[in-house]
Amino acid sequence: MGWDESVHDAFQLLNNICLINLVLLIFNMMPVYPLDGGQILRSLLWFPFGRANSLLAASIIGFIGVAGLAGLAIWAQSIWLGIMTAFILMNCWGGLKQARALARIAKLPRRGGFECPSCKTAPPLGELWRCGKCGRAFDTFLTQGNCPHCGTQFNVTQCLDCGTSRPISEWSAPQNRFNPPL
Repeated sequence: MGWDESVHDAFQLLNNICLINLVLLIFNMMPVYPLDGGQILRSLLWFPFGRANSLLAASIIGFIGVAGLAGLAIWAQSIWLGIMTAFILMNCWGGLKQARALARIAKLPRRGGFECPSCKTAPPLGELWRCGKCGRAFDTFLTQGNCPHCGTQFNVTQCLDCGTSRPISEWSAPQNRFNPPL
């Protein structure tokens, strides 16, 4: 259309904006956790491998991406790439720690008589919920949402498997229709 000759500055500006957006798209879609590509990878791996293993795999692939990005930052002598590498490294480390915690929770015995209204999973046994007021751990199902240390009442309980928060009254498991209670 002849823009590069008639309005050269506007054409260069639009060209540069397109180039910046393309580079950001490619960078953000890399399968490196916590970037969007890493989140997509984690989501794709979630159903066949589970929540903890999908996060573990995405974090490990993220560490591989961090190594490549660190090499690029050193080669290019770019402080900004180094800062981005450090940010991604910290998030990969956090993802790895979270994956290990999720794996430990998945191995715990489960409480009968309750199930998450969202994912239909029975909650694990143990003092795994923290009081927002006193910071001490307690079993929200054993105390019906009351912190035994400071008496704070919690109206909602978070599922440790899917992460949703629902009122504790919605956590009752439906009775088995083939074996009614005696």
